[in-house]
Amino acid sequence: MENELLKKIVKLLEDKKAIDLKTIDVKETLALADYFVIASGTVETHIKALADNVETELKKEEIYPNKIEGYNTEWILMDYGDIVVHIFTRQERQNYKLEELYERNK
Repeated sequence: MENELLKKIVKLLEDKKAIDLKTIDVKETLALADYFVIASGTVETHIKALADNVETELKKEEIYPNKIEGYNTEWILMDYGDIVVHIFTRQERQNYKLEELYERNK
């Protein structure tokens, strides 16, 4: 995990007690990003708090997301260019099995 922004995002998610935090290098698989950060929260309120913490703290350093999607759902996606953050409720994460899909294609 050599990327400084990646390290910051992981730390910010850990600070708010993200569950089962994973970082996946997708450079070889996808053209749209270098890394996926995948984390779970306990409920929608928790995943919003995780996303809010990442967004708020990075804005203090003038780092802004290209896009945030799904804020009022059970899966929030935050696009920081080379890093895409996926924050799920546990149930939604089990439904999509995103990390299994990308780890299998390595």
